[in-house]
Amino acid sequence: MTKNFIILFLLLLLNSCVGSSSKGIFGTGVSIALDPRTLGTQIDDSIMQKNLQARLALAEKTYLVKLSVKVLDGRIFLGGKVDEPEEKLKITKMAWETKGVRSVKNNIAIKQKFSFKNTAIDVLITSQLRTAMILNKNIKAANFNIDTINKKTYVFGIAHSDSEKKEIIQEAKQIVDLKEIITSILMVSDLSRQKE
Repeated sequence: MTKNFIILFLLLLLNSCVGSSSKGIFGTGVSIALDPRTLGTQIDDSIMQKNLQARLALAEKTYLVKLSVKVLDGRIFLGGKVDEPEEKLKITKMAWETKGVRSVKNNIAIKQKFSFKNTAIDVLITSQLRTAMILNKNIKAANFNIDTINKKTYVFGIAHSDSEKKEIIQEAKQIVDLKEIITSILMVSDLSRQKE
């Protein structure tokens, strides 16, 4: 328990040094004075980032080294490598559960045996569902992340209404190779309650 506390304390201590530049999404570093975000937004993003990093570290200590987390204007960007597809999904779910999140971009790679056939089918399923969501005027496709692993599709995101969520499920059921759809969709009304 004390070891976890020390790791968490060091993580927060080392990351709390804001300094005059930050690295990550912008590459070489950006002066805070040149950052287009307001100071309040920068602070909110920093709190979200620290919160998610701490939760990831508590879930698995090695995530401190394996993963990168960046938050810009409520949008979470994830990077790094994990061993199993389930880990990537668990991390994505944790990111979406972070208070104040607006979107999640997950660029985490999976270190797994490569099967061209299975990967091609998964990519095809994801592409078909993404296209169907874009073409459906009742769905705001940009609000959702889609991952397909072994013909199981996971949809994460924020829906404006229950009917939008039902439309996504309906679109998924029309894809031939899809075995199962698993959704983790928050409602906009739930997000407004979190902010109060």
